[in-house]
Amino acid sequence: MEMKKYRILPLCALLSLIFASCREDYVVIPPEETVVDEGDPEASIVGFYLLNEGNMGTNKASLDYYDYTNGVYSVNIFPSRNPNVTKELGDVGNDLQIYGGRLYAVINCSNLVEVMTADSAKHIGMVDIPNCRYVAFYKDKAYVSSYAGPVEIGNMQLGYVAEIDTATLSVTRRCTVGYNPEQMVVLDGSKTPDGKPKLYVANSGGYNPPDYDNTVSVIDLESFTEEKKITVAKNIHRMQADGYGDIYITSRGDYYEDKSNLYCLDPRSGTVKKTFDIPATNICIDGDSLYIAAWETDNFSGEQKISYAIVDVSDEKVVSTSLIKDATTINIPYCIAVNPDTKEFIITDSGDYVSPGVLYYFNADGTLKWKQATGDVPGHIVFFCRSKNAD
Repeated sequence: MEMKKYRILPLCALLSLIFASCREDYVVIPPEETVVDEGDPEASIVGFYLLNEGNMGTNKASLDYYDYTNGVYSVNIFPSRNPNVTKELGDVGNDLQIYGGRLYAVINCSNLVEVMTADSAKHIGMVDIPNCRYVAFYKDKAYVSSYAGPVEIGNMQLGYVAEIDTATLSVTRRCTVGYNPEQMVVLDGSKTPDGKPKLYVANSGGYNPPDYDNTVSVIDLESFTEEKKITVAKNIHRMQADGYGDIYITSRGDYYEDKSNLYCLDPRSGTVKKTFDIPATNICIDGDSLYIAAWETDNFSGEQKISYAIVDVSDEKVVSTSLIKDATTINIPYCIAVNPDTKEFIITDSGDYVSPGVLYYFNADGTLKWKQATGDVPGHIVFFCRSKNAD
């Protein structure tokens, strides 16, 4: 049963709204807070952050936070926690990760990576990277994929990966890859053919239809050079590593004849070991289960199809083609995430892409537990465990 909600607007929040100082006619508005669940003070995962992308050109990327310990969901927390950051998060939030006690938000069209404290989302610094897309980590380095050229269709410039020193937030090296690089996966030496750590980069070529890229770049992290490219499929996007040394990759196809699909790459042989022939837009791996949320629009008919699935990565088989077990309907399942402790899962709905989305929080059995309005285009979720993620 969904818990009855109520809004929290304490006196201090009201006073801060009334007497907020004006920075160039900009008023800091406190986040809207809602109690959506009972809360668990003993929860080991104490919360999750949601990065809302915001529609391109609107400068409306925003950050929400859910606190498992008290059941409070807070919408748009960045302005009040960072009143001196006048431009807030920026234009189009494209990735969100926690590493080394820091929260990294990749802001695509603002050409920057915003770095915050993981426990409070307070600004630490930023790194300027043009047309940045995703971030991955290894030891004391962060790796950010970049389209390199301008944000526009027809950009034929090869992309690159920037290496960032996490202590100084300075770019130390760059490695050229394929066209329009997207998500990345790091494998340590125990899972690579030569025993050296590698970075695998999905090259989409998404700016160059119909001549999409179809390769994964393999970067040796010691020399920071591209060793080779592995052919996978047109317009690849998401990547997730399982616990067995394989990498699962999604493709968006060409939106006409070639449909969205899921592939399993064996890094040891450098070959695609399995094609699943199922739609896959967004994926996440929890243990041996790979969760899939997919939406496809047929550019011929305009028909849109929604689907879900679970793949058992231990034997590379589809074990379910459903996730939601009640009457809950989601228009565009834009993001999917799984709480590794409780196996409860989250699916966000981006709606019409220009107004607030909705976050649906499900019990592990697939029944709806609660839902909550978010910022525009809710796209990326990361869980926060204080004992592991705090400084």
